Amino acid sequence: MNRIMFVCHGNICRSPMAEFIMKDLVKKAGLEDEFEIASAATSSEEIGNSVYPPAKSILAEHGLSCKGKTAVRLKPTDYGKWDMFVYMDDFNRRNISYIFRDDPDGKIVKLLSFAGSGKDVDDPWYSRRFDIAYNDILTGCKALLETLTKE
Repeated sequence: MNRIMFVCHGNICRSPMAEFIMKDLVKKAGLEDEFEIASAATSSEEIGNSVYPPAKSILAEHGLSCKGKTAVRLKPTDYGKWDMFVYMDDFNRRNISYIFRDDPDGKIVKLLSFAGSGKDVDDPWYSRRFDIAYNDILTGCKALLETLTKE
């Protein structure tokens, strides 16, 4: 079982987009029984809120639903429950490190590193470019799935 937690600042844009993109890729590959996929925030200001409407819209444009998803916060106890914490930008990495204090198993990884890039997935909350965020996340998720299915 591959247990993947996608992480961003508020869990209302990038990480839920990654969660539902990855779930769709896994489903299309017929690998649903081999994966558990979720997403969380490093901050608490959006906890309980649903996915931000422009993020919902871009997912819907690609035939994906995030119905019922509400923001949750990453907790120190999550470290033992998940195999991988996939973050969107270096700011997220810093906050994840603050929450976990340590990463002895090397579980914290940047999404676009799977696609051979050190690039951040820019936060569309600020850039308003949900299309670019979607495409970057899709690229990263495809590369992540390819990496995990080769192992």
